[in-house]
Amino acid sequence: MERISLANLPTPINKLDRMSAEHGVELWIKRDDYTGSELSGNKIRKLEYLAADALKKGCNHLITCGGIQSNHARATAVVAARLGIGATLVLRGTADGSHEGNPFFGAMVGANIVFITPEDYRSRRMEIMENIASELRTKGVNPYIIPEGASNAIGSLGYFNAYEEILKQEEELGIKFDRIVTTVGSGGTFAGLLYGNLLHGGPMRVKGINICDDAEYFCPIVSQLTVELDSIFGKKLAIGADEVPLIDGYGGLGYAISRPEELKFITHVARSEGIVLDPVYTGKAFYGLLSEISKGKFKDEKILFIHTGGIMGYDVAQRSQIENL
Repeated sequence: MERISLANLPTPINKLDRMSAEHGVELWIKRDDYTGSELSGNKIRKLEYLAADALKKGCNHLITCGGIQSNHARATAVVAARLGIGATLVLRGTADGSHEGNPFFGAMVGANIVFITPEDYRSRRMEIMENIASELRTKGVNPYIIPEGASNAIGSLGYFNAYEEILKQEEELGIKFDRIVTTVGSGGTFAGLLYGNLLHGGPMRVKGINICDDAEYFCPIVSQLTVELDSIFGKKLAIGADEVPLIDGYGGLGYAISRPEELKFITHVARSEGIVLDPVYTGKAFYGLLSEISKGKFKDEKILFIHTGGIMGYDVAQRSQIENL
């Protein structure tokens, strides 16, 4: 598949010395929050492939969706601006939160923003994006729809590529990671890393930690993505839903809802290592990983955590809790 070079790659891998000493394991972090500035985070790896596919098909407008503080939606808007094409973002929420964080960046680069209710987002988001696409076609625009989180097979190629990047970095560092752990918010990043592991014949060393919903929701999605990746690569490596290596139970109160213990943990990581995790994705996932380690799992392993990055939109209540720690 073709790709457009948009991200600053390869992203560095650093050891977390103080967190490693604190928890009795060897913890490393891959800084995919360094993929760029406006285009920071994991979504840009996926968009390198999806934007290339859009341009190949002659499309000149990107349509996508996400939560009010979606890193993916913001990155899509910036990619569109960089390529000189249009963008529409369908966001779950209201205009009340559009003056800060990711919606602000999306509007700044010229994206059209459509706010919809949580109910419509859950049951009709694809229908709504298709309707927007149909309306644009009547105006002579050729739109390209990107699913939530850029999590389809083409988008997942971004993290298949990241897996191969990690293999090269292991050689350079003279280290072999026993475990690669990533956040699961829509499934594409996890599926790409997992398929990379399958294709290269390694042990099942990739683990995902879902930060919303549950294993019953995500495992079929990830399994289906491996089926679709088989079609791209001409292989038969796909795994069933019951084989997906997901660590469940750390969704907390739900998507983008933080518990005090999670915010306290994010603050502890920031003060220990000078690394800032976000409350929606990496904060919950890394909290889950360290909770599993505290239960005695992954002992004596070298663990690589993927910092999927993004521009953070802490709300007033979250900032207040952090400031009072």
